[in-house]
Amino acid sequence: MKEYIIYIVKGIAVGVANIIPGVSGGTIALITGIFERLIDSIKSFGLEALRLLLKGNWNAFAKKTDFYFLFSIFVGIGLAVISLARLFDFLFREYPVYIWAYFFGLVLASIYFVGKTIDKWRWDVILFLIIGTAIAVAVSLINPAGENSSSLYLFLCGVISICSMILPGLSGSFVLILMGNYQLVAIHAINNQDIAVLAPFALGAVVGLIAFSHLLSWVFKKFKNQTIAMLTGFILGSMTVLWPWKTAEYLIGPNGEPIIRHGRKVVSRYASVIPDQLDQQFWWALVIMVLGIASIVLVEKLAGQKTES
Repeated sequence: MKEYIIYIVKGIAVGVANIIPGVSGGTIALITGIFERLIDSIKSFGLEALRLLLKGNWNAFAKKTDFYFLFSIFVGIGLAVISLARLFDFLFREYPVYIWAYFFGLVLASIYFVGKTIDKWRWDVILFLIIGTAIAVAVSLINPAGENSSSLYLFLCGVISICSMILPGLSGSFVLILMGNYQLVAIHAINNQDIAVLAPFALGAVVGLIAFSHLLSWVFKKFKNQTIAMLTGFILGSMTVLWPWKTAEYLIGPNGEPIIRHGRKVVSRYASVIPDQLDQQFWWALVIMVLGIASIVLVEKLAGQKTES
């Protein structure tokens, strides 16, 4: 029991990372020493595991999938997500510039730490960096991310974000921000137990974990430098999405009025703006941005120490 309580605590740490954009749950899993076991457990959910489950051979199924370990980790993640969702709901309502400034600092620092893991810079690696940056810039300029509550899109968000969460250096929450559904899924749906939003997202997450864990592992091993370069470019080109100073544009209903959901106006997109004055809020935002950068530096330092040991 003591062992699994420790796993729950480690799962809480991973969950905290997963809901904060810019902090990689995979990196925290690496720091806490569970990353390799976590990936192996996820990859074990295949046809053989399904056959054991259907036959009712629970002990063999649990042993093959390392189920109790995985269950403990996800209990911890769930506890962290539920707790932080309420805190972030408050912060986004009361201090939007400050919370976006912290996220901006986190992701800005992540660009360096993700990019530096590239072993060798060759022409193809540079090309993938440029491609990733161009795609992100095009997405942010041509079709700025806005909330989309359709079941198919939520399913896709679940697939993509969960795959991002299991890779060290890439933040699943940041991907949700880029897709426009971070506040809808990670904050409002959790706080309001909105099954219509959570169910398709959770289904996508399960499918993504099982179906793509092998593919992600293979791609990361065979094309590591190219993959990291594209991820780095994607993050770099998407920084405008996290810019702290922005104005909100709301989704308008048939009556010409903003649509209200869970007591708030539904945001269709954010438009980045330049601060009109260097007031107290501006300087506090810069300080908080630096704190975000420092947070990533600390996390990566701890990850480096864990890797060496």
